[in-house]
Amino acid sequence: MKKILVINGPNINFLGIREASIYGQQTYKDLEEMIIKKGEKENINITVFQSNSEGDIINTIQEAYYDKVDGIVINPGAYTHYSIAIRDAIASVNIPTIEVHISNIHKREAFRHQSVTAPVCVGQIAGLGLKGYMLGIDGIISHLEEKESFV
Repeated sequence: MKKILVINGPNINFLGIREASIYGQQTYKDLEEMIIKKGEKENINITVFQSNSEGDIINTIQEAYYDKVDGIVINPGAYTHYSIAIRDAIASVNIPTIEVHISNIHKREAFRHQSVTAPVCVGQIAGLGLKGYMLGIDGIISHLEEKESFV
């Protein structure tokens, strides 16, 4: 069974509370339930992790290597824009990763337009709300299937 890790960075746990006009009314618990149901539907093992701490996110990415995780979907939150450490962790594990953002970071404040993590990911999804996570999971599944067809 394939293993996918979904990582959420700072303030994602405040969905439904934080800036609802940007991030919507659904809560973090709603997001977790959507992800778990997606895993059941696709018959894949999905683990969901959230932390407001950069070090915890890096440790989780590194643990994914040892746990032989097949793919990662990550919303690094604000760390997207400046965490070279998270970028380096993603690059070091060589696990296909898709970056997801609930809002369209390219239509927001100028400082949000830059992603230091996207260049080490296989793709980026932004601006599609919580559905972006489902598309990210689909993207990982598709990427893994394509990779397997070449083996």
